[in-house]
Amino acid sequence: MKTIILAGGHGTRIAEYTKKIPKPMIKIRGIPLLTHIMRIFKSQGYKEFIIAAGYKNKIIHDYYSKSKEFKNLKVINTGKKTMTGGRILKLKSYIKKNENFFVTYGDGLSNINLKKLIKFHIKNNKIATVTAVRPPVRFGELLIKKNKVIKFKEKPEIKSSWINGGFFVLNYKVFKYIRSYKTSFEKEPLEKLAKSKNLIAFKHKGFWKCMDNIADKNYLEKNYKK
Repeated sequence: MKTIILAGGHGTRIAEYTKKIPKPMIKIRGIPLLTHIMRIFKSQGYKEFIIAAGYKNKIIHDYYSKSKEFKNLKVINTGKKTMTGGRILKLKSYIKKNENFFVTYGDGLSNINLKKLIKFHIKNNKIATVTAVRPPVRFGELLIKKNKVIKFKEKPEIKSSWINGGFFVLNYKVFKYIRSYKTSFEKEPLEKLAKSKNLIAFKHKGFWKCMDNIADKNYLEKNYKK
């Protein structure tokens, strides 16, 4: 089963690194984020990768061109200004009709059980499955009573809502929902899929972290071994 990794954005929120390299090539404990992501899939038996590159794509291509760890890997330049939906659309020729395939972002790590995810997708027989995760709170949470802090919890998870955590399973039919290379997958396609009842959520309650800025990178560095 193929895995598409969206790795073409500019990563402007972490410009300290992305002025020189693509965001997915930022290293966590000396290893590119992209490698960490592919290891999640490879460790569970999914070894075929298509990297949808764009911004500074040559760096990704050159790094993995002679990779011994990932032998079934294609790095495709999907353009600097292409949106997420457009990047998926540009890879349509690599997907067979009626085929299911993974899509994930080039900046998210998780201990997700991929076999359970695909089993859930097949069981529910929808065009798209999104992994839903609890959003982390950016600041400490205070429980206050009569001006006294009764409880303090540093950066807890929000328990009342779910967000898009990436790690999608999509069917070939999804291409009907992507109009052009300027289409953001998170907007019109997912909204239309939800409206037509063809989008379902796989709730993941384990580890998940998106590396969006320096604080996120430091968190991943600190918790790498754990």
